[in-house]
Amino acid sequence: MKKISLISILIIPLLALSCSGNSIEPQNPEVTAVEALARRVLPSKANRFIFKAVPSEKDYFTLQDDGGKISITGNNANSMAVGLNHYLKYYCKVEYGWLSGDTFKMPAILPQIGEKITVEARVDKRFFLNYCTYGYTMPWWTWEDWEHFIDWMALNGVNLPLAITGQESIWYQIWTEMGLTDEEVRNYFTGPAHLPWHRMQNIDRWGGPLPKCWLDGQIELQKKITARERELNMKPVLPAFAGHVPAELARLYPDAPMTRLEAWAGYTDEYACTFLDPMSDLYKEIQKKFVAKETEIYGTDHVYGIDIFNELMPPSWEPSYLGRVSRQVYESLVEADPDAVWLQMGWLFYNERKYWTNDRVEAYLTSFPAEKQLLLDYYCERQEVWQRTESFYGVPFIWCYLGNFGGNTFLAGQLDEINSRLENTFENGGDNFDGIGCTLEGFDCNPFVYEYVLEKAWDFPVHKDVKEWTALLADQRTGRTDERARQAWATIIDSIYSQPTRPGQSPFVNVRPSFGRPKSYYGNTRYDYDNGNLTNVIGTLLQTRGRNSAYAFDLTNLTRQWLSNYFGTLKVRYEEAYSRSSRDTMRMISQEMLEIIRDIDGLVGSQTYFLVGKWIADARSWGVTPAEKDYFEKNARNLLTTWSDADMTLNDYAARTWNGLTGNLYYGRWEMFFRHVEECCDKGLPWDDSAYTQYHKEVTALEKDWWNNMVGEYPTKPKGDSKSIVKALYKKYKDRI
Repeated sequence: MKKISLISILIIPLLALSCSGNSIEPQNPEVTAVEALARRVLPSKANRFIFKAVPSEKDYFTLQDDGGKISITGNNANSMAVGLNHYLKYYCKVEYGWLSGDTFKMPAILPQIGEKITVEARVDKRFFLNYCTYGYTMPWWTWEDWEHFIDWMALNGVNLPLAITGQESIWYQIWTEMGLTDEEVRNYFTGPAHLPWHRMQNIDRWGGPLPKCWLDGQIELQKKITARERELNMKPVLPAFAGHVPAELARLYPDAPMTRLEAWAGYTDEYACTFLDPMSDLYKEIQKKFVAKETEIYGTDHVYGIDIFNELMPPSWEPSYLGRVSRQVYESLVEADPDAVWLQMGWLFYNERKYWTNDRVEAYLTSFPAEKQLLLDYYCERQEVWQRTESFYGVPFIWCYLGNFGGNTFLAGQLDEINSRLENTFENGGDNFDGIGCTLEGFDCNPFVYEYVLEKAWDFPVHKDVKEWTALLADQRTGRTDERARQAWATIIDSIYSQPTRPGQSPFVNVRPSFGRPKSYYGNTRYDYDNGNLTNVIGTLLQTRGRNSAYAFDLTNLTRQWLSNYFGTLKVRYEEAYSRSSRDTMRMISQEMLEIIRDIDGLVGSQTYFLVGKWIADARSWGVTPAEKDYFEKNARNLLTTWSDADMTLNDYAARTWNGLTGNLYYGRWEMFFRHVEECCDKGLPWDDSAYTQYHKEVTALEKDWWNNMVGEYPTKPKGDSKSIVKALYKKYKDRI
């Protein structure tokens, strides 16, 4: 008898199964993707969930109990992720935040579902991000940050994210292959934090040349971003050619129709962009080159963002020209990719609304097939452009909540108004109302508003009543059901979040000091609620026992605004004392104001999100050599302060109440202001325009010194317990406010 090896015993049955057609079926990739997400989000609890993929024409998920586990069924990984998030929020009372440092505590025993629930999507497109977010929040992100954030997007149902990382790496290859030198191309780019405005044809060169290490790192990062987004059923919106070219391209193509655009936002002509006419054959050639190269490296889902007139004046306002140029851009895109869909920001129709009359909008949008385009109605909490353009003349559009300008730290957002406008859009927006999105310029201090907007894309029963949703939000932010927390959050939503987001919103501490209203163009310090409401809210929250990082963040965030509001009240009293020539009162008030700045700086230093030191350290991490690290740091500091070298209108546009920025730069500006006023008083001179001019020169030099000479080193990790710090500050100030 022949001996049969152990290997043969194992292999022969498997081969038989394979030959008989009964091979082991591989796991559904949708399930594989969402299981991997669950392990990242809930490493110790992931095995308590069962995921099942069941195809459907409509996005949906179900939740039900299954033998002591939680079963989540959906048509794809994205829908199942939304189901997981719904369970976390409304059963476990936890919130998975959008930043990698956010933490939460799960219940020891997973809550049961009870009766099975099924939730369907109300729209099939859920958009997220803004070109500006890549400057105000994301320029220094690594894969760790992106991996966490992509999971957050999936959990919140985003399936159409803007994905523009690494495009300069593609452009570098295109321009050098066409004959431009390494120096010409890298000098054409701006610094990393300013790249969004380079991409939107607003500025060239500022903060350049862009280091090669940046280009190499970004291309690898974008590969990971797009791959993970696709795993989770997202269609990354990639960039395409909008006509922006290096001025030096004229050396190679002297007959090409190129135009130097007008300088933008106070920049000089040196930084103005060059625009290639879409009517030219060269435009089509470059479009093909770019889309082909981008597809080769990143793949494509055939949705491309192109914005040719963002905050820019077209060469002609004739409707016939506008229709012709948009048709030409479209044709260049479909020649490069026959399946292409052109996505555009609708910001220009709001921002330049006096020029974009309906006859011009109609000509621009209807010159090519509606089904080959998507519009983002960009700032719907302020103005819904669909309402004044006959619903964009049938072109599919996405209702978007902007919610933030520049990443400013200011409490704003109106849930009742958002709810009302969205429900009206569902009712009256037309068949071409195609989705819901968020177009935030930077991640701000009001993350739950964006989550509310994205939840409106699903048929959640809780959204029928904002008050009910607010009570459940209080549970999530606190980590438990607490009636005092619910009471506090009812006041927050009803009385604090009572105004829409506007450009330049800023706590008074952050603005460049002056008498009267702030002289900075972006220095809107107005709030329309009684600061006593915040006093009561903070006092009530301090009585609760929150167990999530969101609770500590909220205490810090609300107290930061509370003290900043009081600071503004003291500023008015200071001016009144000056008008009475009451020097002792002036000194007493100015000392208290400087003390508040120090207290706020210490307070925000307890939260990772509010650390300018982390922003700087993240920027430096992209450099290889000391010189490169210094380059990235300088660029990072510049965007948060003067935005440019000149004293221009964008100064303080991205102002944030961050530790280090507050205690150093903002403190220094206010200290300088008080000193100048005192000197005028000592000399018997009025604080007038002449006095302000001298002060203005010095404060401008102080601001430039902070970013150009990189003044100060700041903590990169939080210090102190947020709740303890808030308790001490509340005790110190509550009777003064």
